[in-house]
Amino acid sequence: MATNVINKYSYDRNSVKAGILHFGVGNFHRAHLEYMTSHLLEDPTQRSWGICGAMILPSDERLYKALKEQNGEYTLTVCGRDGKNEVYRLGALVELYWGIEQKEAILDKIADPDIRIITLTITEGGYNISRQTGEFMLDNAQVAHDLANPANPLTAFGYVAEGLRRRKASGAGPITILSCDNLQHNGNTARRAFMSFVEAQDQDLAAWMEKNVTFPNSMVDRITPATRPEDIERLNKENGTDDKAPVYCEDFIQWVVEDNFAAGRPAWETVGAQMTDDVTAFENMKLSLLNASHTLLSYPSFLYGYRKVDAAMHDERIAKFVRQFMDIDITPYVPAPKDTDLELYKQTLCERFGNRTVSDQVARLCFDGASKFPVYVMPNLEKMIGDDKELIRVAYLFAAYRHYLKYHTDDNGEQFEVADPWLTVDDHKLIDSDEPLDFLQLSPFRSTDLRAAHNFTQPYLRMVESIKNKGAMKTLEEIL
Repeated sequence: MATNVINKYSYDRNSVKAGILHFGVGNFHRAHLEYMTSHLLEDPTQRSWGICGAMILPSDERLYKALKEQNGEYTLTVCGRDGKNEVYRLGALVELYWGIEQKEAILDKIADPDIRIITLTITEGGYNISRQTGEFMLDNAQVAHDLANPANPLTAFGYVAEGLRRRKASGAGPITILSCDNLQHNGNTARRAFMSFVEAQDQDLAAWMEKNVTFPNSMVDRITPATRPEDIERLNKENGTDDKAPVYCEDFIQWVVEDNFAAGRPAWETVGAQMTDDVTAFENMKLSLLNASHTLLSYPSFLYGYRKVDAAMHDERIAKFVRQFMDIDITPYVPAPKDTDLELYKQTLCERFGNRTVSDQVARLCFDGASKFPVYVMPNLEKMIGDDKELIRVAYLFAAYRHYLKYHTDDNGEQFEVADPWLTVDDHKLIDSDEPLDFLQLSPFRSTDLRAAHNFTQPYLRMVESIKNKGAMKTLEEIL
């Protein structure tokens, strides 16, 4: 028996035409952009803005087949902080292709004049930008393949380049590439990546793109856990459904978008998005407070034995640690965006982290720290070092991250696997070193020489020793 009422869209999907092509049809996209767009399609004047999904990875097969079997429909359970859930059946995904089998369909779709926006959730690391140089890595094996084989691409860069080549040839007109990934200045990053690829492959196309393609910046926010097999079973039982691709997320949602579109755009502002001339202040607030705090709490919580974020945040020690970090370390570097109450924002963040009905996995926050530290932690740490601030909390984070990567064992003696795919062979040598200062040379930290910052290295070395001898939580208690 269904325990939750499902809010089903009321529009006729046959009347919806795809105007957006999206790369990366994962959980976050389906809880965020598709959620907003599905609501938007209730407006009869907006029916030309359906979404065509482009899934291009071999690993996408299971989700692709599940969504295809359901004609792109799925349920989204929005978990309230008050313990009450809202369930939606979403219908914005009106077309779906898997590049392993339908490469030509995706390429032709990019060239289709009906498609006026390409959106992306290809992850922070998916833009192939070197942390050392800030440049697009043309020597990446798949990128090199795509440069040499334009008609048979493997990467989003190769797909977009070939699709835009066809678009240019057919005269289908301008288009916008809109990143929805969790990066500061994500539009600027997308522009650097795609333009670097195209300039290396096709100078004529690059010149056309300069005049016909825009790359707006955007800020996205909605906590969306991974959906594991047991979650699928639970959600279907709660909702009285047989959904092979359900998603669940928190009740908070935010999307701030730079209003810079080359060929028109949906009226997303009517369903909660904020359109603006400059997203910088919103990006800085979110990345510095939400994302950095997620990283801050992840490794100590995991080392103590917590596996759920809400359980960790209901530990008063961790909650106090996170709030001190927000108030003392970060707030001085976060000018509040217009009409934003920063104190309320921080309080809401703590409530969101502690939302028991979302119950995000700590392991998800720990995953791929190498792509998170440079974006969420390093920019403000560099300012704090320059201003000679107290660095005990951030030093503790680095010591906990080292312990997590080096020892693979928590405070309770439980062993675990580490998933940090962007660490290099040289990084692993530095992790294996018994000299703690070597760890500070990891590639994610190389935007500054942390070893030369004595106001950082002194507390860091104390924290390394303390975590090793006393455990992560005993060390945290001493900090508090």
